[in-house]
Amino acid sequence: MQEFHHERARALLANARQIVSPEQVQSAVRNVAERLNARFAQQGDDSFPLVLGVMGGAVVFTGHLLTQLDFPLEFDYIHVSRYGDEDQGGQIVWKVIPRQNVAGRTIVVVDDILDEGETLAHVKQRLLDMGAAEVIVAVFADKELGRVKPIKADLVGLTVPNEFVVGFGMDIYGYWRNLPGLWVIRQEDLKPKD
Repeated sequence: MQEFHHERARALLANARQIVSPEQVQSAVRNVAERLNARFAQQGDDSFPLVLGVMGGAVVFTGHLLTQLDFPLEFDYIHVSRYGDEDQGGQIVWKVIPRQNVAGRTIVVVDDILDEGETLAHVKQRLLDMGAAEVIVAVFADKELGRVKPIKADLVGLTVPNEFVVGFGMDIYGYWRNLPGLWVIRQEDLKPKD
C-alpha cells in the first residue's frame, strides 16, 4: 500500500462531499435494530441468536446496533481477508473464526457494507457448512453496483452510490472510519500522488 500521510487524509475529506448525515445514519441503525427486534421478539429463551460482527469495518455499526437490540443474544466476531487478485475472486482466508459453536444456531452476521458480495457470500456459506440453522445478513450499507451480487442482505440500513464511501466504519487507507456520517471521496483524489 502506498505511504499515506495525515495531511493527505485531511485533504481527501476536505474535497469529499457528505451524502448521509449523522442523523440519517442513526435512523438507518434504528431501522435495522427495530427489524431485528421484531424478528426475535417471539423467540423462546433457548433460541436466542449469535451475532457475529465482521472486523474491522463493522465495528462501528455493530457497536451502535447492539445497544438497540432488546432480546438475549451472544456476541462474537469474525475476521476474514481476501488475498490475491480481487478481480478474479482471490482467496478468502479466515483470520478469526467464531469461538462459539454455530451448529444449530441462528446467526446474525453484521457488516458495514455489501460491496461486490464475494466475501459475505463466502462467510454465509461457511457458517451454513459449520451447521448454522439460519444465517441472517445485516449490513449498514448496500452499494448500488447495477448488477446482481452473489448474496442479498436480509437487512439493509441504507443504499449508497457506486462511489468510494467513507465513514461509520468504512475507510480510505485506514482513515475516516470514525466519521459519524458518510462521505464520498472524489474519483480524482483516489489516484496516487506523484
